[in-house]
Amino acid sequence: MSKVFLLFFTISTILLFTNCHEKKTEFSGNPLFEEPLTADPAVLVYKDTLYLFTGSDEVPVGEDGFVMKKWYVFSTADMVNWTNHGVKLSVEDFDWASKNAFAGHCVENHGKFWWYVPMVVKDTTTILHEGFGIGVAVADHPLGPYKDASGQPIICDTTANSIVLNIDPAVYVDDDGQVYMYWGSWNAARYVKLKDNMIETDGPVETVKATNFFEAPWIHKKDDTYYLSYAAHYPSTTEYSTSKSITGPWEYQGVINDTIPNSPTNHQAIVTFKGQDYIFYHNADTPTGGPFRRSVCVDKLEYDENGKIVKLVRTKTGVPAIE
Repeated sequence: MSKVFLLFFTISTILLFTNCHEKKTEFSGNPLFEEPLTADPAVLVYKDTLYLFTGSDEVPVGEDGFVMKKWYVFSTADMVNWTNHGVKLSVEDFDWASKNAFAGHCVENHGKFWWYVPMVVKDTTTILHEGFGIGVAVADHPLGPYKDASGQPIICDTTANSIVLNIDPAVYVDDDGQVYMYWGSWNAARYVKLKDNMIETDGPVETVKATNFFEAPWIHKKDDTYYLSYAAHYPSTTEYSTSKSITGPWEYQGVINDTIPNSPTNHQAIVTFKGQDYIFYHNADTPTGGPFRRSVCVDKLEYDENGKIVKLVRTKTGVPAIE
């Protein structure tokens, strides 16, 4: 009996020691940050680090309307521990702009980082509709410092075949090096080729036909398929279409993310980081959150065996840490 007891005691001790020293899985939590308020995520991966670019909601509690003057950059190496690098770009950095730092997108090309952002222009002679222009700032590193790359918007109301609300740029460098910029709102989407200098259009603005499109386009590629995701309807879901070409035609596939409580806007960014696919979006789940006081979240993105995106089940836990 003593040997049996000793064996039982030994096994129990080993199990207890193992359990006590198991590393507990950490999760990011959603939203990622309570302060500052963040919205309209864009992401890129550079040297084993994921960089998150966001807008910032500044409207006081109890008031309505978008008050957005600046953009932040955050970074992580493990999806759980985030560094807030602070404000890296603002309306004041563009002499041609007056207000409304809406959703932007940063992309790497030619060893530099190009941050495309929409704002209302100062030159009233070019305002035919809502007055937004899309400009670009450039830096040698994702964290900047950034400076206006062209001194003027690339797209504005007077651009041929532009739209009423020229916002939400999404830029993609294709496999052959050709650069495309998509943008759109108010149920209208456009794309244009960019020249190699990243600051000028190369050819005409083309109309995009995508089922249920409202705003917030995002392009990513998996295997040989291009995915165009976007906010659909208003209040918005996130939906998507696919194509074998970055210029379409686009075949509708379905809903990725349902409408968000207390936030009629829905703005996604999709990325692969260290072998895992992620979708970033925003909600209004901080204690003082609301339609104009939003916060960025992240969850895993899954595909089925046919390459179709599995509809997102939003979580409060977020995503686990990775190495």
